[in-house]
Amino acid sequence: MRSSRHLVRIPPEIDVPLTPRVRALIDAPEFRRLAHISQLGLVSLVYPAANHTRHEHSLGVYRMALLYLDRLADDPRFAAAVPPEAAERFVAAALLHDLGHWPFCHPIEDVNLRQVPSHELFANSFLLEGELADLLRDEWRLRPRDVIEMLSGKPADRCGRLLRSMLSGPIDVDKMDYLMRDSLHAGVPYGRNFDQPRLIQSLCLNEAGDRLAITAKGKTAAEMMVFARYVMFSEVYWHHAVRSATAMLQRAFYLLHGHLDVDSLFRLAEQPMIDAMRRAAGDGPAAELLDGLFGPARRLYKRVCQCSLFEHPVLYQRLARKPYPWLIRCAEHFANIASSALSRIVAPHEVLFDAPPTKLEVEFQLDVFYANDGCYRRLGEVSPVVKTLAREQFDDYVKRVRLFAHPRIAGDLRTLPGLLDLLAEAVDLAT
Repeated sequence: MRSSRHLVRIPPEIDVPLTPRVRALIDAPEFRRLAHISQLGLVSLVYPAANHTRHEHSLGVYRMALLYLDRLADDPRFAAAVPPEAAERFVAAALLHDLGHWPFCHPIEDVNLRQVPSHELFANSFLLEGELADLLRDEWRLRPRDVIEMLSGKPADRCGRLLRSMLSGPIDVDKMDYLMRDSLHAGVPYGRNFDQPRLIQSLCLNEAGDRLAITAKGKTAAEMMVFARYVMFSEVYWHHAVRSATAMLQRAFYLLHGHLDVDSLFRLAEQPMIDAMRRAAGDGPAAELLDGLFGPARRLYKRVCQCSLFEHPVLYQRLARKPYPWLIRCAEHFANIASSALSRIVAPHEVLFDAPPTKLEVEFQLDVFYANDGCYRRLGEVSPVVKTLAREQFDDYVKRVRLFAHPRIAGDLRTLPGLLDLLAEAVDLAT
């Protein structure tokens, strides 16, 4: 961190230090492919400047890992628990944490198809063989499977659990970078409105010594980080137009996945993957969906109605976190109902149900150390902000159930008498 000989500059005016073996990893073809995969995918259809890459984000996470280690090296408990070789494994894992992502990874994973691996599992093929695997063994003196264990979240020992919590936990190096970076590129302030240096300075270990914690001095910064994450989901990641684009992509992929070599497809960069999907779509219904996303004219489906835990809670609870094929059945039944109500044909792919996926966001469970009292308390117990935004169900308040429709029919659907009753009827039929 203190060397200025070899640096690469990333936004916002951040210098990332490079050593020869770090440069070897980022120059490997498996890592270079991340330079052609956008971090936020379809978000750029709504926030045009949000086209930064997973390559840039990975460099930011790597630098954040160095900052964490630099701070924690002054903690005697951390120094005793984490030997240098384990810290080096953590640095490599931080740099390579997104290696298994493919273009539009999270929306496709949320469809939960049997043929689609988790991105953590997909990363194994890059880490176990090829140039990266050789570099980890020869230059880093690391076993690739040890890096995989850290990335997969299954460490058995206390040291491994501690480092894993720094990589994937309430205040991990990933969130610390992506909240700031996504906010910066989207052109919104929400993800940058917390005191990152103060939070890093407050890092310590929990009472058992196997998880990351903070001192009381970082409490306010942690509260602000929870709120920043909440607002980023509300205003960016789950913006209604972003979710329209997401629902369109998911339906197109669902229609096409049986005709695609998924393993080969996921190894492509973003534009080649889009081209491959559009070729596979031919002139079928998926072609219209993909053309609205990636064709010469942006044509997103329009929001017809929405519900959340506090808006039409009964309908929300019947649709939220249900399997994707079941949501498609709901849409098909609603298309038939709408065809009768409008006296015109509504094709099944012209209406899309978008609902929170089956996987929940991780709750914000973080210990706070009060030095004067010599005790630890959960952040949710001492912070009304965190209790409201994290311990209560985060998903139910941010992630709404929405019905989207093709622009040519959306206006007519909005004016249907008893629209919510018609939606409930479609749900009954699917059930």
